Amino acid sequence: MTTYRLDKLTVRHLGAAGGAPALHDIDLVVAQGEQLAVIGPSGAGKTTLLATLACAQEPAGGSFQMFGQDPWSLPEAQRHRLRARQCLAPQTPPLPPRQRVVTAVLAARLPQWTLWRALASLVKPVDPQAAYGALQRFGLGDKLYARVDRLSGGERQRCGLARLLLSSAQVFLVDEPLSALDPALSQLTLAALQQEAGTRNATLICSLHQVDIARASFARIVGLRDGRIVFDAPRDQVSDAMIAALYRNEATAPAVAVPHPSPERLAVGACF
Repeated sequence: MTTYRLDKLTVRHLGAAGGAPALHDIDLVVAQGEQLAVIGPSGAGKTTLLATLACAQEPAGGSFQMFGQDPWSLPEAQRHRLRARQCLAPQTPPLPPRQRVVTAVLAARLPQWTLWRALASLVKPVDPQAAYGALQRFGLGDKLYARVDRLSGGERQRCGLARLLLSSAQVFLVDEPLSALDPALSQLTLAALQQEAGTRNATLICSLHQVDIARASFARIVGLRDGRIVFDAPRDQVSDAMIAALYRNEATAPAVAVPHPSPERLAVGACF
């Protein structure tokens, strides 16, 4: 089963009807259950790509299919149901600052709850043990009843990812989850995400600045620069020269001809 199929996709910056697009002619096929890393320099379009996959940003051209459907051709209610099958975890999760961590994490269950159960959980958390279990996997079990505004940047990041674990999503779209973490916490965090995705056969697409971690942890690497895919390859075909070209200082990086892995090998509809 194919999770995403993008053909010659073009996406413009929000509010920019004209001018250079944020993503150019993107061709990408992602199979259900696949785990891949998206790397590239700052401003390459990684966050825009994840927002587009999450249906938070409408393409300006090309073809975009999710679970075999074009979400932007559907009525709003149907598109919302399709988007609910995925979870977008931004780099800085917009968690309510005065909320307790347990309540913020349990918010992942809101789509499954009735209005009354959701309101009741604000007064007394419905399932604090589930929230504790998710937080514990990221080393945050002791923060269960802390206020969100008392957390550090890295703790807020991991709190947002714990919310992802409690969702029912079939796709995890994770933007720079390690940016505020030390090496030990980075390893713990990425292992928890990959283990959860593997357990439920969920697709995991993770943007990373840490190239060494991406190459060590993901079987497929997508290199993005200036809004274009420079390479899309199994990690054993991603050479040091390709990485150097991706991050070099020139205005453009050359495309690298590598085979495309086949699917067989391989806020709104979001958690926030």
